[in-house]
Amino acid sequence: MLQLRLGAGKACGSPTVPGTGDRAQLRSPRRARYPAPRASLRPPPPACPLGYPAGEEFLLFGGEGTQKQALGLQDKVTEGPQREREGDRSIMAHSVSAFQAAYISIEVLIALVSVPGNILVIWAVKMNQALRDATFCFIVSLAVADVAVGALVIPLAIIINIGPQTEFYSCLMVACPVLILTESSILALLAIAVDRYLRVKIPVRYKTVVTPRRAAVAIACCWIVSFLVGLTPMFGWNNLNKMRRTQELNASHTEFVIKCQFETVISMEYMVYFNFFVWVLPPLLLMLLIYLEVFNLIRKQLNKKVSSSSNDPQKYYGKELKIAKSLALVLFLFALSWLPLHVLNCITLFCPSCETPHILTYIAIFLTHGNSAMNPIVYAFRIKKFRTAFLQIWNQYFCCKTNKNASTTTAEPGN
Repeated sequence: MLQLRLGAGKACGSPTVPGTGDRAQLRSPRRARYPAPRASLRPPPPACPLGYPAGEEFLLFGGEGTQKQALGLQDKVTEGPQREREGDRSIMAHSVSAFQAAYISIEVLIALVSVPGNILVIWAVKMNQALRDATFCFIVSLAVADVAVGALVIPLAIIINIGPQTEFYSCLMVACPVLILTESSILALLAIAVDRYLRVKIPVRYKTVVTPRRAAVAIACCWIVSFLVGLTPMFGWNNLNKMRRTQELNASHTEFVIKCQFETVISMEYMVYFNFFVWVLPPLLLMLLIYLEVFNLIRKQLNKKVSSSSNDPQKYYGKELKIAKSLALVLFLFALSWLPLHVLNCITLFCPSCETPHILTYIAIFLTHGNSAMNPIVYAFRIKKFRTAFLQIWNQYFCCKTNKNASTTTAEPGN
């Protein structure tokens, strides 16, 4: 085995003379007592292996050992900065872990309010015959979307916040449900607004125009459109090609692992130009105009006597005004909850150099998820039919049931 030592400051391939201090010496254990051969017979100095810097110390073996040792030494040289970078990442992970825990806690709290509250809304419509008209069927569709937000979207949002390493389309499947459910909520709110408009515009012919069958078809169409809009990124409008160009991957079928985050896979052009400018903002503006017209029609009818399906027009339109105000409040809360996040998306797209504080992004996310928990509270405090149904469910299945069980247990010893 030959051992070669390069002194500090000497370049590879420079001539050396044995016995001169730091310079390279060629030694053999078996022939150490013999003088060194003449310089003309000395083997040529080795070249630097794989870009290894001059002035460093390494062992040189013959044959395959040379390449293996050189590769190993190169790994040792490069692994130092890599370990430093990994250490920096681990420090950053530890510094945000407390914030992530707070984020997860708030999301779980929203889910615990949203899921039971909206299930109660569905339950109330199922139990109470007075809540069986078309408007409340659309409210049930909205409640189903809100239940899915609490049971599906929030857990997926927590996963995205953690940022697991996954394939591109797996991450895309995690990000798309929130788009589907958002569009479903918007279309359900639009259907509710149109239904309230028809109730005050054609009160006599309303029941012949808005039948349960047509309401069911409208709800089905809303969900179909929601799936088409929300799954558009799965059909190709995503960041896959951009990431491939960035990573210089030529094969279109190549699968690679990414850190799963929403903005990593969802295109901002899709979120702004298609989702917001086509499927969010125009329906919101249309609903605003519809409710303004609804309030205008109701006030006009309250100022004069008209024939309607009710024996008392004043009472009929007064009740319609209260319900319209409540549903307009639901629309206002929805817009207030979702517009900040879409505004941040517009800033991200149109001003790439602008840096928005992360806390604003998290607040906007909390508002969008928290909106799913607001509607049952609005129904309970603003719509008398829902409040009555909620109390009936509580008394029948929770409060009085425990009282009945207690009374039966106390009556048994007497028998």
